[in-house]
Amino acid sequence: MSTAIVWFRRDLRLADQPALAAACAGHDRVIPLYVHAPEEDGDWPPGGAQRWWLHRSLHALAADLARAGAPLVVRRGPSRAAIGDLVDATAAAAVYWNRCHEPQPRARDAALESWLQGELGVRVETFNSALLFEPGDVRTGQGTPYRVFTPFWRRVTANGLPDAVAPAPDRVPGPAHDLASVPVAALDLLPRTPWYEGLAANWTPGEAGAQARLADFRSSILDGYDGSRDHPAVDGTSALSPHLHFGEIGPRQVVRAVHTARHGQGAAAKAYLAELGWREFAAHLLHHFPDTPDAPLDPRFERFPWRDPGADAAAELAAWQRGITGIPLVDAGMRQLWHTGWMHNRVRMVVASFLTKNLRLDWRLGATWFWDTLVDADLASNTLGWQWAAGCGADAAPYFRIFNPVRQGERFDPDGAYVRRWVPELTGLTARHIHAPWQAPATALAAAGVEPGRTYPRPIVDLQDSRRRALAAFENMTGIA
Repeated sequence: MSTAIVWFRRDLRLADQPALAAACAGHDRVIPLYVHAPEEDGDWPPGGAQRWWLHRSLHALAADLARAGAPLVVRRGPSRAAIGDLVDATAAAAVYWNRCHEPQPRARDAALESWLQGELGVRVETFNSALLFEPGDVRTGQGTPYRVFTPFWRRVTANGLPDAVAPAPDRVPGPAHDLASVPVAALDLLPRTPWYEGLAANWTPGEAGAQARLADFRSSILDGYDGSRDHPAVDGTSALSPHLHFGEIGPRQVVRAVHTARHGQGAAAKAYLAELGWREFAAHLLHHFPDTPDAPLDPRFERFPWRDPGADAAAELAAWQRGITGIPLVDAGMRQLWHTGWMHNRVRMVVASFLTKNLRLDWRLGATWFWDTLVDADLASNTLGWQWAAGCGADAAPYFRIFNPVRQGERFDPDGAYVRRWVPELTGLTARHIHAPWQAPATALAAAGVEPGRTYPRPIVDLQDSRRRALAAFENMTGIA
């Protein structure tokens, strides 16, 4: 009898799961294993919102595997000790896993593979399930990494996107006897204070939840995606990012669903697939530039005069985090993030621009806050997004591009529905005034029951003055003119 271990990480699904499929095809017994070792993620262990999601997703995976015939074995790290002990206990001949692409897990996996094969004589097979393309394989004609999205996406899509998917195995042949396992609840992923009710009300972690969201997007949203995706008050995006991050669904499955939709080759489908492309591009950049979570890709920005984190800056950072800046679109986005663990992408750009340019606070402060509060916090995408907003990364917004949250609100939330949803203090204001209540006449404020500085804060910064100061700081920085 041949036994194999399948090491689950951020691939918490059964369908289109190449490591699991290979193990089931080649062995009589399969042991699904999850090792909880957040310390092996280096400086970026899962944040609070991610831990909540992981708790729910592991429960869902365990139930799915149990129905298929194999219990999920949960162990605490270190991963080397956990896997080695299970190899010894079961005489497993092989270990299968799907590759992680972040720097610290990638280094760990390489060392573990060498140890398993060299010292224990156990075969190791690894697969790509998280991305459409291997991030290290894509290079320019000169052999260098791409640093601009459009030519990168043109290159990888030249021969089409992969969309072949495999179904979940009908049966996973589990071990002959019970193996010691840690209850998911014992991993202490949930906080003692149940602040996560908003997350639970908005998300269904697990493979079934991912498939349901994909089906809804394909049938109800995709056709109008190119027109609706920029409007935060509308359910106009896929909202698949956390499911993709945890591997409850794979990108090939998403591509397949889009390609087989009614208008799967139309403009809306192409626009959506390009968003998947940005996820691929982010992984490509992190692979080639592994220091970028902490250092700007453009080294000139090491000299940028971010404001000193004194009392005023700390107070403004806290106001930004809590959604009480006095700028309605910014506050709406930050409150949506706190309540749901997610924020509309258009608004993510606005709040990031506001922090890095209007407040001139270091982009790493924003990246850290997003890391702890986003259910879809992905190291590659989080890094790309914040460096893009700050102007210091690949394909970055030019330094002079500063999002005006008032104009962004007027354009993409014209009737104020998004602001009213998340900033109910302003519900009574008309669309004309809701994005800039400090400009509203006293009669309009009184009629809406808005008292600046009491029921809703005054702006913590003047948008025009802060824009001028940001531009001056950029222009005075050596090497940028």
